[in-house]
Amino acid sequence: MKTIVTSSIGAVLAASLASAAHAGPAKPQPNMDKCYGISLAGKNDCAAGAGTSCAGTSHANYQGNAWKYVAKGTCEKIKTPKGFGSLTPKKG
Repeated sequence: MKTIVTSSIGAVLAASLASAAHAGPAKPQPNMDKCYGISLAGKNDCAAGAGTSCAGTSHANYQGNAWKYVAKGTCEKIKTPKGFGSLTPKKG
C-alpha cells in the first residue's frame, strides 16, 4: 500500500511540475494580433492577471485581461457572449 501511495504522489508531483513549465507566454507571432477577451478558460496565450502565471491560466471564459493570438485585423470582429474582442485589455 505504501508503494502505491508513494507512486501516486510522485505522479501528481511530476504532472504539476510539467504543467508549470508550460505556463510561460506563447511565442511571439509577428503576423498576429493579441486579442483580449476572446479565449476560453485555460486556453489563453498570456496576460491573465493576478493569480495566474500566463498561458493557459485564465480562470473564466472571455476573461478581459487574457489574450489569444488571432490573425491581424480580425480581433475586433470576433464576437463572444460578452461582446467583441479588443486589442487592449478589457475590464471584467
